[in-house]
Amino acid sequence: MHTWIYFTLLAAVMQAVRTAGQKQLGAKLNTMAASSVRYIFALPFGYAYLYGVMQYTQVELPTINNQFLVYALLACVAQIIGTASLVKAFQYKNFAVSSSLSKTEAIQIAVIGALLFASPLSWLGWVSVVVSAIGVFFLAKVKFSLNDILVNPGAGYGLASGLGLAFATLLIREASLSLSTNLLLSAAFTLSFMITVQSLISIIYLWFQDKTQFGLMIKHWRLALFIGVTSTLGSIGWFTASSLQLAAYVKALGQIEFFITLLLTYRVFKEKITPAEYCGMLLIVVSVIILLLWA
Repeated sequence: MHTWIYFTLLAAVMQAVRTAGQKQLGAKLNTMAASSVRYIFALPFGYAYLYGVMQYTQVELPTINNQFLVYALLACVAQIIGTASLVKAFQYKNFAVSSSLSKTEAIQIAVIGALLFASPLSWLGWVSVVVSAIGVFFLAKVKFSLNDILVNPGAGYGLASGLGLAFATLLIREASLSLSTNLLLSAAFTLSFMITVQSLISIIYLWFQDKTQFGLMIKHWRLALFIGVTSTLGSIGWFTASSLQLAAYVKALGQIEFFITLLLTYRVFKEKITPAEYCGMLLIVVSVIILLLWA
C-alpha cells in the first residue's frame, strides 16, 4: 500500500470527527469563531509535528520563495472560506447532508485541476462529475435551474464549502512542491505556515467583529482543544497525501469520510435521513468510486 493512502485514511477519519465537533461548537460561537478554532488551537500541535518531522528526516527547514508565498497565502484564504461555509451550511441541512454537499470538493478538484492546473480528466472522470452533480441535486432538494439553486442557502453554502476547500487542496499541493525538499518536511512546513497565517487572520477579524467570541472560546476550551487536535491530525494527513499524490486521487479516496459521517449522524446527532437524501448520497459515492477506479 502506498504511503499516501495511509495519510489519506488518517485525514478522512480525523476530518469527520473534527467536523462533528465543529457542529457542536457552532451552536455556541458565531460562524467565524467556530471556524477559527481549528487554526488557533491547532498551532502548538502543528509546530510540534514540524519539529518531529525535522528530527525524523534530518533535513533543514526549506527557504520560503515567492512561489510558495503566493500559493500558500491563497490556500489560507480559500480554506478559511471553505470551512466557514461548511459551518454555516449546518444551519440549513442536517449533519450528513451538509457534509455530503461539501464532499463535492472531490469532483470540484477534478474539474478545477483540469481547467487551471493542467490536470485533464479522462472521459470516465467526466462521467463521475455528472453523476456527482445529480447526487448533489438530490441532496439539496432543488430543481435543475440556476434560480432554484441560488435561493437555497443550504445548497449554496455546501457547494461553496466544497469549492473553497477544492482550491485550498490544489494550492496546498503546489505550495508544498514549490519548496523542492523532502515531501514529508515540505508538507509539515506548509501546514505550520498556513495555520499561523490563518490564526492571525482569524484573530484580527474576530477582534474587530466580536471580541466576546474569545471569551466563549476559553469557556468551551475542551471542545475547542478537541477540534484543534483532530484538525491538526487531519491536516497532516491531507497535506502529506496531497504532496505525495495528485489531489483528485487523494480526495476521491478521502470520501470514506462519508460513511463515518453517516455513523455520527445516527449515533451522535440522532438525525434522520430521507430516502431522497440516501439516493443523492449513493450517487455521490458511485461518482467517487468511478473517480477512484479512473485513478
